[in-house]
Amino acid sequence: MILTASQMKTAEEAALMDGSTTEGLMEIAGDGISCCIRQFFPQAGTAVVFCGKGHNGGDALVAARHLRTEGWRIMVRLSCPVEELASLTRHHLHLLGVDPSDSAGGVKGNSLLLIDGLLGIGITGPPRGNVAELIRELNGLRAAGAFTIAVDLPSGLEATTGEIFDPCVQADLTVTLGFPKTGLLADASTGHVGRLAVVTLPGVRAMEGDDASVATSPSLRHLLPIRDFDTHKGNYGRIGIVAGSPGYLGAARLCSAAAVHAGGGLVTLYALPETFDKLCLLTIPEVMVKRVESYSELIDERCDVLAIGPGLGRDHDQVIRHLVEKTPVPCIVDADALNAISQEITLLDRCAGPRLLTPHPGEMERLDPQAGRSRRVLAEGFASRYPVTLLLKGARTIIAEREIPASYNTTGNPGMGSGGMGDVLSGVTAALMGGGKTPRDAAITGAWLCGRAAEIALFKGSDSQESLAASSVIEHLGAAFQSLRNGEY
Repeated sequence: MILTASQMKTAEEAALMDGSTTEGLMEIAGDGISCCIRQFFPQAGTAVVFCGKGHNGGDALVAARHLRTEGWRIMVRLSCPVEELASLTRHHLHLLGVDPSDSAGGVKGNSLLLIDGLLGIGITGPPRGNVAELIRELNGLRAAGAFTIAVDLPSGLEATTGEIFDPCVQADLTVTLGFPKTGLLADASTGHVGRLAVVTLPGVRAMEGDDASVATSPSLRHLLPIRDFDTHKGNYGRIGIVAGSPGYLGAARLCSAAAVHAGGGLVTLYALPETFDKLCLLTIPEVMVKRVESYSELIDERCDVLAIGPGLGRDHDQVIRHLVEKTPVPCIVDADALNAISQEITLLDRCAGPRLLTPHPGEMERLDPQAGRSRRVLAEGFASRYPVTLLLKGARTIIAEREIPASYNTTGNPGMGSGGMGDVLSGVTAALMGGGKTPRDAAITGAWLCGRAAEIALFKGSDSQESLAASSVIEHLGAAFQSLRNGEY
């Protein structure tokens, strides 16, 4: 559930009336924030806490205290004199045992983190005075290479509407507390919120709110039960891949390899005569390559799911439309298959089986022009008109289905802005659907796993945002599955 600022305040007040304490909730919040930080930065470094006078600053200070016990060097920048801090925030500054600094300039360390605890959900206008100056200082340090983590929401962002005030913290990661706030999921705020994590607060229950959800490992973990010891490949689906054309064979390799590494039981790549020999050499050994004279042959093919479209080209649009419409097995419809059906979109009303559509914004524009609508309104509107599951890709991927609340993905990073990422997602979702997941569950889980694999490649591997490639995401899928099962953020 997603809450406005006022709904979140009501939930917190109700929790306090039921016996929770502000100090207890602050300890839980700070511990959760520090755990999230350690997930991304397992090695201790230097953290600078930008602390406001309210309880948002207190949450940040509790997190810093936990980090300090792990060997982190902690600095504190205050937005006001110590005596003006809220009493609980002042108490946690005392427990931290760090004297506030006049400047964070010249700070160095193995990992430089900036923890934004300046403003909370009560902001009503643009930051002013010392708070505004500290936001500018924080953003300047980030521009020089530091990593910014916002506590609950970036300071300068309106919690309910997502309005970006001037100045506003630009965070790489926002650790929101209790429930996601509506403003964090507004289209305009994505670039300031960055990656989104949720720390739940026991006893804080939503009285009302938006039924949409954000994908988190606790909400998805039940979808990946531990496999039985006597399992075999027949339990995890026959995965069919319809991908690749001259000049675009890499898409077929990525999609089929991702399906293997996401748990597909038997993965078959269907190839036309002009690409068959090359794909036999290009694909990984675990993928079977089967020659077909026409993709129309696949309508009666024995498989549990078909992923159609990556690198397919536009020479077979009519056959692809016929396949999407007539095959009774569940299908992931991606890339050039989406471009093909955009010429006859009403066929989606006649499909013989479940369909998961995975467009990026450009492909979505061909399916249904945005015309000024928000991404969520666009996705939900499309899903209400056609009996499909829609995964609208983007920095905040949205999954929509008729009469079911939308779901937002939380994982990923800017390094995913390169070719082949969608091919990998198609393969992962195909494997999940082949293993018995519904299109919606496969879409939500697949998006989370691909984004998490990209994060692991950066923070625990050797990649940078610039070097991250789709093949590296495949390499780190195993760690992403483990991360989900372990309940990581």
